[in-house]
Amino acid sequence: MSLKAIFPVPIIQGPMAGGANTPAMVAAVSNAGGLGSFGISMISLETIRAQVAETRRLTSRPFMLNCFVQGIPSPSQQEVERGVGLLRPIWSSLGWPDLPKPVKWCEDFAAQFELLLELKPAVASFTFDILSAAQVKRLHDVGMLVIGTVTNVEEALAWQAAGADAVVASGVESGGHRGTFIGPQTAATLEAIPLLLAVMQAVKIPVISAGNIMTGAEIRERLALGAIAVQMGTAFLVTEESGIPVAYKERLLAAQGNPTRLTRAISGRYARGIENRFMCQMAGVEAEVPAYPIQNALTGSIRAEAAKRGDAELMSLWAGTGVAKSRAMPTAKLMEILISEINHS
Repeated sequence: MSLKAIFPVPIIQGPMAGGANTPAMVAAVSNAGGLGSFGISMISLETIRAQVAETRRLTSRPFMLNCFVQGIPSPSQQEVERGVGLLRPIWSSLGWPDLPKPVKWCEDFAAQFELLLELKPAVASFTFDILSAAQVKRLHDVGMLVIGTVTNVEEALAWQAAGADAVVASGVESGGHRGTFIGPQTAATLEAIPLLLAVMQAVKIPVISAGNIMTGAEIRERLALGAIAVQMGTAFLVTEESGIPVAYKERLLAAQGNPTRLTRAISGRYARGIENRFMCQMAGVEAEVPAYPIQNALTGSIRAEAAKRGDAELMSLWAGTGVAKSRAMPTAKLMEILISEINHS
């Protein structure tokens, strides 16, 4: 089955790890003809099972699960202590005598991959690295379509060679983490439209465009350029069904112009978000913090405490460059408006 047959409306709701995606959001997108999706990388196997079951209760339509392709790191005590020391200005501002040690560095991708094979969503997508051809075949053998996330042409060619059914060409304007896995993250600077055009010229598989897409007119533009669909994350963050904290949502809705920039200070991997005190205070040392997922785990307790206190200055306010065009409403209504804009704007 082709991607177009799975979701007739060419909108993929971006998978966002960390709780933004909810079964109600994912189901609403799929019920409207788009492809709802879950970022499952940061949640336990039990939670993934429960959320998939709830989504299937709310929709009979296909949806997608997204994983970070990653190993479990084994940092030295010295590396961890250095990371904790670099974060001292942040955690000490919370009144803490020390930074709580993470229970684990990340979820087990190998276990998540096996769970994917068991749950059999219509589509599985991957970011941060690439699957082997053998892994792609295992997903195909149980009926799943496979989408890779790319930030440059070399990555798109690699995913095509591995057997992917499509790639998401994620421009530098995209909110959240960069998916770069070939070459330095700092070199993946192509904006969404030049990246889309370059990737389409290089590969034979379908290409999905991501980055700075908030309206139906912008969707139509990408489709006219040759994208099979678009992937939109930021637009769905302010919907009623979004699982992000209220303070985060309020910052998104108050945004003017483009208040976002890339930082690796919060997670150890470059990600785009609204600039806040966390990003500013760490700017001088962000090149020195441990790589993802170590830094992400170290800052987890800080971000959880910030969410509890409603303090957006110490959260990760991931958002794309189009954030000022955010529209707060139920997900179903946003889909209705986007579809109308695609057809009439």
